[in-house]
Amino acid sequence: MKNLHIIIIVMLLCFGCKSPEARMPESVQSGSFLKESAERNKKLNEKEKNLIQSIIKNNPDKNYIASESGFWYYYNTKVEGDTIQPEFGDIVDFDYNISDINGNEIYDVENRTYVMDKQELFTGLREGLKLMKPEESVTFIFPSQKAYGYYGDDKKIGTNIPLICEVTLNTITQEND
Repeated sequence: MKNLHIIIIVMLLCFGCKSPEARMPESVQSGSFLKESAERNKKLNEKEKNLIQSIIKNNPDKNYIASESGFWYYYNTKVEGDTIQPEFGDIVDFDYNISDINGNEIYDVENRTYVMDKQELFTGLREGLKLMKPEESVTFIFPSQKAYGYYGDDKKIGTNIPLICEVTLNTITQEND
C-alpha cells in the first residue's frame, strides 16, 4: 500500500508539472473588424461626397475647384501673378472661421500664426494653406477625413463632421528671412 501511495505521488508530480498548452479560440473571424470598418468608411465617404456635391450644385455662382487631396475650394479673393506660397518651415499668419456643413459657425480665429508642417493643424487646412498666396481669401469644404475625422477636436467639433472653412492668408515669412 505504501508503494502505491509513492507511485501516485510521483505520477501527480510528473503530470502536475507539465506546462499548460495554449488553447485555440473557439471561432476565428480573420479580418472581419477591418472589413466592417472599411465598409463603414466607404459609406461615410460616399455620404459626405454626395452632401458636398449638393452644396456645390446649389451654388453655381461659385467656381469650385476639386483639390488633388480630396477637398473642394473656391477663391473669394484671388491674387494674380507670381507671388510666394507657403513651404515647409515658413511662418504664415492667417485668419479663419470654421462652420459646419449647414453654415453654423464653430470657430472664428484672427491672426493665427503657424509654422508650416512643424506644428499641429488639421490636414485639410494645412494642405489648403499651401495653395494660397498672401492676401488671398479662400473657402474650403473639407470632408471629415480631411478635417478632424473620427475623433473630433474634443471641444466643439464632433465625430465625422465635414467642415466649411474660410481662410484669409495675411502674410508669409519665409524660413530663410
